[in-house]
Parts: sequence; C-alpha cells; structure tokens
Amino acid sequence: MSQNESVPFIEPPVEFVGQATISGMDAYRALCAEAARDYPGYWARLAREHVIWKKPFTQVLDEANAPFFKWFADGTLNVSYNCLDRNIEGGLGDKVAIISETDDGQVRRVSYQELLAQVSQLANGLRAQGIGKGDRVIIYMAMGIEGVVAMQACVRIGAIHSVVFGGFSAQSVRDRINDAGAVAVITTDEQCRGGKTLPLKLAVDEGIALGGCESIKTVIVFRRTGGACAMVAGRDLWWDAVIAGQSEVCAPEWVDAEHPLFLLYTSGSTGKPKGVQHSSGGYLLHAILTMKWTFDLKPQDRFWCTADIGWVTGHTYVAYGPLACGGTQMIFEGVPTYPDAGRFWKMIEDHRITIFYTAPTAIRSLIKAADTLRSSPRRITIFHRCACLEPLASRSILPPGCGITRTLAAVAARSSILSGRPKPEAT
Repeated sequence: MSQNESVPFIEPPVEFVGQATISGMDAYRALCAEAARDYPGYWARLAREHVIWKKPFTQVLDEANAPFFKWFADGTLNVSYNCLDRNIEGGLGDKVAIISETDDGQVRRVSYQELLAQVSQLANGLRAQGIGKGDRVIIYMAMGIEGVVAMQACVRIGAIHSVVFGGFSAQSVRDRINDAGAVAVITTDEQCRGGKTLPLKLAVDEGIALGGCESIKTVIVFRRTGGACAMVAGRDLWWDAVIAGQSEVCAPEWVDAEHPLFLLYTSGSTGKPKGVQHSSGGYLLHAILTMKWTFDLKPQDRFWCTADIGWVTGHTYVAYGPLACGGTQMIFEGVPTYPDAGRFWKMIEDHRITIFYTAPTAIRSLIKAADTLRSSPRRITIFHRCACLEPLASRSILPPGCGITRTLAAVAARSSILSGRPKPEAT
C-alpha cells in the first residue's frame, strides 16, 4: 500500500475500546513510550509477566552477533508446558481447549486436561521410538486435534517439528525431509476436504521413494478414514500402537529460550523452499502478546483462525497462541464452500464463535454469497471481532458493531507483522 493511498478509519465503539486489553490510543502510546525508554526492560517485563520459566532469564537481548540476536538466552522453559500444564494448574483443566469439526460435520471437543493426556501419551510414544531433544520430525496431517497433538508432543520432548501443508506434493515432503534431516514423519492415512478423500500416507511413501530420505527411521500413521495404505515393516507404525500403554503423564523437556521450536519452509513458488527456524522463548512471547493485544482474547471468547497448521499463521494462532492464553478455539478440517458457501457462517453460529480470523480469499468468497446469506435464517449476529489478512472490500457480511482488524503476515513470519515487529517504532 502506498503512503499516498487513502485508508478509511472506522472509529470503534466507545464500549468496545473500554473493554479492550489495550484500551485506546493512549494505552498504545504508553506501551510505545515504555519501549522507547528502555527497550530491553520493556521486553523483560513482558516475558516475566506472560511466560512461565523453569529457570528465569538474566540476559534479555544479546546483540553481540548481530543480526543474529538472542533473546532471554540463559532462561529455560517448555512451550508445551506453557500451553497446557500452566492452564490446568490455573484451574482450567475442564475448560474446552479445542472444538474440532470434520469435513462431514462431526464435532469433537477436548478439554485442557484431555489434551495434555493425549499430548503426553504421544510424547512418551515418540521417546519410546528413540526420538528426543533436537531431532527433526516432519508432520504431514489433516486439520484436526491430532495435528495439534503431534506438534505439542514434539515440543514437549524438545524435538523440532516441521509441518508440511497437506496440499503439498510427495516431492515437497521429500525435499523437506532431506533438508531438515528428519528422523521421523507423522502423517495420516487420508484427509477429507470438500467431500473427497485425499491420500497423505501414499504421498509420504512416494516422497521417501524419491531418495535422499535415509535419515527417516519411523513413520507414524494416524487412522483418519480407515482407507487402505501400505505399511512398511520395521518403519511404519499406527498412531494407536505408538500410544498404546503409554502414560498420560510426560515430564516436559526444559530447553533454552533459543532452542529451535520449529522449522517452516516457504512454499517454493519462487525457487527452492527455504527453511526458517523459530526459537522457543521469543516466539512464545510474541504469540501470547498478539493473541491478547491484536485479537483481544478474553476468557469467555471462542476463537477461530481458519489457517492450516502447515502455514505459520496456523502455528501461531492454532497450535500455540490460543492454548498459551487459555482460550477455546475452533479447528475445521474442510473448506468454506462445502457443502455450500454458508459453511463458515453456520459453524460460527453453531459453535458461538466470537473472534473470527481468516484469509482474504475466504472473505471474498463469502462476500459473493452475501445476498444469499442475508436471507438465511442463520444470518450471523454473534461474533464481535473479525480479522483479515487484507482490508475488507465490504462490511455487508458482518453484523453491526463488529470490529475489524487488518493484519499482515508472510509465509515464514512468526505471526501477524502489523501487530508486532521486533521494535515498536517499526510497526
């Protein structure tokens, strides 16, 4: 957007501003002023207030090897602990952590206590396979609770995950295995999208067969549809077999704040995919703050980010941010136009979603269906905040008083860029 381009400003309602975590421009300017006065001290305060540390940090920002900055380098933590255990210890064990709706409309709900149990069982299963701190694990799964479980289980034991979008090819899987030196793949027999089943395990097999994947020792397969898939003896294991008999308690691996949390690769549309490594402490703090500041998440909210976990937006605003804030979130396996273009609105109404974060392509498809939706008995009236990766061309699909947040992000950026660059003056 050019500096000369006119951007309309919509004044938020006074009552909306009053209840916000950052309540108005005066509060925002106060944060910026604090950062300008003492930049390291500003981030140190926030890190101590919002993140649980096993060993508190004494170093804040290490600029000795700029531009390779280190944050909170001598502190130790575990991101999974910050997402799950801390909420249970805070009395939220029975709170719904994730509502999951499949492509065909089946709904599951898991509480924080249940989610921790599932994560711990898989984490123990991974350890039993010899996977541990520093190992790379490829995750190639459908959108669902198990995808988040797989990511959290890796983090719990200090393994470094690299999620591959389920729509990518066997070649893409192979390239990421090869570049990361992954020791394991966690995948699904098939995924369901738009009423169709798409094989994922087959793509993994084809990718490994292309060569250069000798580092892979284990392939774990979650049975989503029950569709037929070949299992290689000595390498492939069913998810159920991996977790069978495993304890629902798994001690977290405490890691340095700069320990790699995940690798995420660019799509490769402009050349060879480039892997971007994200560290644990700084990433977690940024995820928490943007959930609280940008999306203004409150305990009673139900949050839905429609991004796939294969993208960084899905990492920050599905797998980590909402859970680290003790929120309740929605995960959807399918597409917005199946069985019809009202699917998103129906789900928002059915699951009482209050914060909706989606992509411009989805919004445009819903705008096209706005006339039909206006005459529908399921016209949305309940959600009060909508966020989008571009400005909305029309507000006609939104209920009166609904706030709109525009965010900017990149494929491998850690989260919404507009909401938090490394320095406040760069926002």
